[in-house]
Amino acid sequence: MHITEKIKGSPNYKKGSFQNLSETPVMAKDSSWYKLIKDSFSRPKEIRPSRPLPSIKTDLKNLHSENPVIIWFGHSSYLIHVRGKNILVDPVFSGYASPVRFLVKAFAGTDIYTPDDLPPIDLMILTHNHYDHFDTHTISRLHAKTRAYCVPLGVRAGFQKPYASSVTELDWWETERITNDIGITATPARHFSGRGLKRGGSLWCSFVLRMFGYTLYIGGDSGYDAHFREIGKKFGGFDLAILECGQYNTSWPFIHMMPEETVQAGIDLNAKWLLPVHWGKFVLANHPWNEPVTRAVKKAAESNVNITTPLIGEPVIINESYPAGTWWKDY
Repeated sequence: MHITEKIKGSPNYKKGSFQNLSETPVMAKDSSWYKLIKDSFSRPKEIRPSRPLPSIKTDLKNLHSENPVIIWFGHSSYLIHVRGKNILVDPVFSGYASPVRFLVKAFAGTDIYTPDDLPPIDLMILTHNHYDHFDTHTISRLHAKTRAYCVPLGVRAGFQKPYASSVTELDWWETERITNDIGITATPARHFSGRGLKRGGSLWCSFVLRMFGYTLYIGGDSGYDAHFREIGKKFGGFDLAILECGQYNTSWPFIHMMPEETVQAGIDLNAKWLLPVHWGKFVLANHPWNEPVTRAVKKAAESNVNITTPLIGEPVIINESYPAGTWWKDY
């Protein structure tokens, strides 16, 4: 990794790598690599859907709404559209989430969208450089229609040179003005980065997106911690919080949230609505594929939290439409 002066000067870069605000071991004290390998041989049969998942094919190129529209593509990929502007988050359209095609393959029915279906992208946001969020194949295919990129500090090094110059890197709490009506602030997350054996060479972020008077929280990946409450206080709440809800394990409780913690994070952020993502497309943990949303919906009901659960491709429209079907049952 090329260590830039900005990386060297970051308060979050210490002892040769980026650090979390709280001590964050990747694995719990009572776990081990042996336990993880052993568990991988006794996965539940429901770890993948029994048949292709349902979805909706929305005409993305002809979207127009005065209020923000969010189109979820499964896992952590989604498009945000408002008033002719298009913002794309963590696009993964290659059909897999790993260094090689035959590992971590997408569920049947979840890849109905391709880069060709996307409209011109005013801003692509990448939350960190893990393979299920930073897909170089998809990024390359979308480059011709992408105007600008916003990424955590150190992630620019993963881009191809011809378009690395259009990439803005942000450290936590830095803000970039995209247009007069759109601004983005990088905020903390509790996670890690790395492709291959090297960890911590680039930062991981959540983001606060403010546009045309609306405020959305883009969660990326994060374990539960006090930063959610701090962000909620600093920004005064959110119209929608898009938070990870899936790929958890008691062996790694600090870097991914349990579904109940996802709901609590939405409360801490003072979000009017919660959209759970990071599920419904890939197997990256040992839980049944639809357990995350089932547990989150249950906890949201107990906590009086508004939660929306769209199909892949089904529009969520702020102040207008919040799909709440239980389409994942019986799969």
